Amino acid sequence: QVQLVESGGGLVQAGGSLRLSCAISGDIFRIVTMGWYRQAPGKQRELVASISSRGTTNYRDSVKGRFTISRDNAENTVYLQMNSLKPEDTAVYYCNAALSPQFNTYWGQGTQVTVSS
Repeated sequence: QVQLVESGGGLVQAGGSLRLSCAISGDIFRIVTMGWYRQAPGKQRELVASISSRGTTNYRDSVKGRFTISRDNAENTVYLQMNSLKPEDTAVYYCNAALSPQFNTYWGQGTQVTVSS
């Protein structure tokens, strides 16, 4: 299993930037893919971006060109750089890891991102 701890959320004005961090500990060698999800009030949790163990990235359409997911293997940390933030990006952001061999998933506690207009 792994433990995930997010940080970096906060309040920012529209057009601003934030960088979220997800510190990883535990069975890191079993991680197949890491992802950032978000959940706004009254809405379902949705995938924002993911990065595979090979470095392949994937983004939801609404954040393409604004958000960047990256991984620092030496620091065992995954980042989400968020630029040109919009009020509709307001949500609790969660870090997620899927582990081999059965793709068991693990979640962090979440970090609040609020974008004011």
